[in-house]
Amino acid sequence: MWSHIRPAIVVIVILSALTGLAYPMLVTGIAAVAFPLQANGSILNNGAGKAVGSRLIGQYFSEPGYFWPRPSATSPVPYTSCNGPLADCGSGSNLGPTNPALFAAVKRRVARLRAADPTEKGPVPVDLVTSSASGLDPDISPAAALYQAARVAKARGLPVTKVRQLVEHFRRGRLWGVLGAPHVNVLELNLALDRLSSSKRSGE
Repeated sequence: MWSHIRPAIVVIVILSALTGLAYPMLVTGIAAVAFPLQANGSILNNGAGKAVGSRLIGQYFSEPGYFWPRPSATSPVPYTSCNGPLADCGSGSNLGPTNPALFAAVKRRVARLRAADPTEKGPVPVDLVTSSASGLDPDISPAAALYQAARVAKARGLPVTKVRQLVEHFRRGRLWGVLGAPHVNVLELNLALDRLSSSKRSGE
């Protein structure tokens, strides 16, 4: 009987070593060399070497001097983690297009945006008033970023043209030219905004 069991054990050990150790280590090593940023979670830092978040996961910004992200379905504690001490975590709102609660939420969000910048009379981009499927969307449309440019510029004491140029600099197109939609990463944009404000203060 041992003659039948022994080959099975040897095969299990060899395959476990290959698929459970060697292959994952090889793929991880190649990824770390070829794509170091992505392999480590696409972590961004504030310029001083301090990690401030991942470009793949949205963060909540509410100050007038920052670009605001897409609304999170986890409000009133937006953009919280399932691994944190809070019970809330990223999720979709699950509200259908005819649900009165969706209309009420959109109306509140529009009112908040109008109150934050009464001079902006243009139509509000849809992604600023509707939550994403995940509730943790890191990107907004270029239109949503440009809609906020005047408010951000005023709060920062910057020329609105400079803020608009920053938005255009961080505009990303469709993947391979066909997938997805043009977008701007909110965390990247806000970090660049902090650097711009810092350099302005240094030059004064």
